[in-house]
Amino acid sequence: MDEVTINSLRKSLKQYAVPNDRRAVWQLANTLIPYIALWIILVYMIRNGFALILTLPFIIAAAFFLVRIFIFCHDCVHGSFFTSPRANKIIGYVTGIMAFTPFSYWQHDHLIHHGTYADLDHRGVGDISTLTVEEYRALSRTKRLAYRLYRNPFVFLGIGPSYTFLLAQRLPHKRGGKSERLSAMITNLALLGIMLMASLTMGLGTYLLIQVPIMLIAGAMGIWLFYVQHQFEGVYWARHENWDPVKAALLGCSYYKLPKLLQWLTGNIGLHHVHHVLPRIPNYHLQQSLDASPVMQTVRPLTLRESFKSVWLNLWDEKQQKLVSFRSLKELGH
Repeated sequence: MDEVTINSLRKSLKQYAVPNDRRAVWQLANTLIPYIALWIILVYMIRNGFALILTLPFIIAAAFFLVRIFIFCHDCVHGSFFTSPRANKIIGYVTGIMAFTPFSYWQHDHLIHHGTYADLDHRGVGDISTLTVEEYRALSRTKRLAYRLYRNPFVFLGIGPSYTFLLAQRLPHKRGGKSERLSAMITNLALLGIMLMASLTMGLGTYLLIQVPIMLIAGAMGIWLFYVQHQFEGVYWARHENWDPVKAALLGCSYYKLPKLLQWLTGNIGLHHVHHVLPRIPNYHLQQSLDASPVMQTVRPLTLRESFKSVWLNLWDEKQQKLVSFRSLKELGH
């Protein structure tokens, strides 16, 4: 890895960082059509008195398709989905609205994340809050409890989606400028328009019974994917003066090897180490990029079963250079 530079890695993958409009349109078709069909089925079931438990498989399926839709928004953020910047912005806004996410505001935070991930001195924007052992020890008992709750999987996967997608992203924040605040306003107005149309057609109650659970399940999936991309056993973190872009990309990002169907539904985002080496590679070229790069293939895959252990890795121990659990603090003499 010492012989490899980030520029040489990017150069080797540059041929895959070219958008393909036909592939993009096909992805929109093979995702939006099933998603709309699931909505039609769910509206029919709700309005005809089907038991809510019977709608659950369709809601879960729709949630998976919504995750895939959000990946298209993510590609548009990087300007990699279509060849046209205007098309990327339009589709980014549309798919962002579908995922209750203001496009320009999220783009602002996400691009900061790409410049600061795995850097211990630049945490806090667009990532999961992670404290070092020493930082945690310096907190008051109340703040320790708050951090423990924040890192609890029942909180960040249960309450987290409600807070993030239904509340936090509805409010304009100080970060960013006029464009980002305008993005939040446009998204909110679009969502209000959708709710008004729904109340005049299918009924507001029917809309909420479908949209809210889809959004919360998809949100939990999305948060989990984002969490496990940078929070796993063996992950790389470093202080800014020692931060290495090659190690950050290859060791600070997971190669989340999912079953093929899940990989398709999540838009190949599990190949996250490839994405961070060259963010302008569209999702539909990520697998091809991985297959063509011997260096990318040296990264140890994180399996679905192994990834569940990540929820208990809560703090960065700078002495051991690894993530540790709250429970291990006693063993570490803390």
